Amino acid sequence: MRLGVLDVGSNTVHLLVVDAHRGGHPTPMSSTKAVLRLAEQIDGDGRLSDRAAGKLIDSIDEFMHIATSSGCQQIMAFATSAVRDATNCDDVLADVARRTGVQVRVLSGHDEARLTSLAVRRWYGWSAGRVLALDIGGGSLEMSNGVDEEPDVALSLPLGAGRLTREWLPDDPPDRRRIGVLRDWLDAELRVPAKQLLDPGQPDLAVGTSKTFRSLARLTGAAPSSAGPRVKRQLTSSGLRQLIAFISRMTRDDRAELEGVSADRAGQLVGGALVAEAAMRALQVDTLEICPWALREGVILRRLDTEPADTPEPMGTENAGRGV
Repeated sequence: MRLGVLDVGSNTVHLLVVDAHRGGHPTPMSSTKAVLRLAEQIDGDGRLSDRAAGKLIDSIDEFMHIATSSGCQQIMAFATSAVRDATNCDDVLADVARRTGVQVRVLSGHDEARLTSLAVRRWYGWSAGRVLALDIGGGSLEMSNGVDEEPDVALSLPLGAGRLTREWLPDDPPDRRRIGVLRDWLDAELRVPAKQLLDPGQPDLAVGTSKTFRSLARLTGAAPSSAGPRVKRQLTSSGLRQLIAFISRMTRDDRAELEGVSADRAGQLVGGALVAEAAMRALQVDTLEICPWALREGVILRRLDTEPADTPEPMGTENAGRGV
């Protein structure tokens, strides 16, 4: 069947169209995104602004037309940290449903970690043994550790690259003293979660997923995306330290010129690198394998696992955005 995954994130709204069937791997057919920066449009009361909510509705409406014209039979719509944290989350999503017909499910941080862990496990298989998975988003850091498709531990911490950039690194380029203070603060924040994550056992494989880790790996010498998803990519702690020393002295515009860095994420690249460095240090990980599958693939795989064997009817507003 052809499926659409609509991911409402802290920075972007992303529609991924895939062809998928139970027992097979999802094959990407198209990818469309809109940069809305929802996390930056939360007011002092924690509310998502009316302007941002309007842009979200317009984007989802547009993406629904794309999904329909692409032949999607189902669409799975979910929101993560930015919408989850907004005090008017329910009102915004009610407006989305009323205006677009799409029911957007809010994923908890715990479920984000679980579904990402599922995607990583399916990519590497059972022979990988115990897998530690890290995912840095705009608003949160997800971590998991386990030997099965359901991880033994799944954690979500408010340590996203965008969040830390807004709260700690407002200067461009970042202030060196604040970078040092942030490093110390991250070490303290990760000390207890790292112990909790490793309590079930030391991992046989440590993995990083999603855009932040892919960008960091690319900047430290990993193959470009054009080389394909099956090329082995890694991020080392030593390479990351050298990279931080380099990019922390650059302005946002200069970082946007680096290969593998998108303009919409250049501003939070240093924050993301510092979170990655702190997490690897806390977990005593020297090397991360970079997995091309992450949360969106986990959502797809979970749906395929639970979908009835018969082919669903063509997508309409009555089944758009069914729960993940």
